[in-house]
Amino acid sequence: MTSRRTAVITGAAADRGIGRAVARAYADAGWAVALLDLNGELAAEVAESIGIDIGVPAFGGPIDVADEASVARAHAAVSGQVAAGVLPPVGALANIAGITSPVPFLETTLQLWNTVMAVNATGTYLVTKAFLPGMLEQGFGRIVNMSSVSAQRGGGVFGKVPYSAAKAAILGFTKALAREIGPSGVTVNAVAPGAVDTNIRVGSSSEQEAAIARDIPVGRTATPEEVAAIFVFLSSDAAGYLQGTTIDINGGSHLH
Repeated sequence: MTSRRTAVITGAAADRGIGRAVARAYADAGWAVALLDLNGELAAEVAESIGIDIGVPAFGGPIDVADEASVARAHAAVSGQVAAGVLPPVGALANIAGITSPVPFLETTLQLWNTVMAVNATGTYLVTKAFLPGMLEQGFGRIVNMSSVSAQRGGGVFGKVPYSAAKAAILGFTKALAREIGPSGVTVNAVAPGAVDTNIRVGSSSEQEAAIARDIPVGRTATPEEVAAIFVFLSSDAAGYLQGTTIDINGGSHLH
């Protein structure tokens, strides 16, 4: 399979994670993929599997999205693969790496607040800042940021105040950057999923999961593959007129 562009996906290694599903969906659509994750060894294993299964160039490596030096190293590694001709130029960035927290507000600590904000919001900022210049230089790019229905409705799914605040920050970041670079050929959009059948809600019980599903008009949580399809569409040539928008995929749990 000939790939014209590379999609970079953060948070791409975890089993039953949206990031891994997004990476595979990009590959299925003909993109080369660069999988970046805190677990760099697993990212490399998943990338190798995708490359073998689908036949696209695939790279996997480590990244701590909340650490500027780690982001710089990951960017350099991907750029080195592009320079060597292993990967085609980067055309899309999917900022998916994130963490949540179910801790009630008055039980939160400043450390918890800072950690949730750093991984979700600051991570999106740092990774975007690293990969955006190359997109601007080539006059094409698709940046897709992971937000959440929790940002729109003020929690009510699993993550509470720090998570909702961080994901709301991503929506503001998406709109402001989209406006700033509007005519550049690079688009910046967000995806706001509701409850998704992943392993991010660590510690939730089967009763809690059933209650979440009952609150969704379609009667179930989303699959990672359903969310992944939105990322791939927003990265396509056909989505070039979508700028600064948020695509909701929540089964009707938040209508506005």
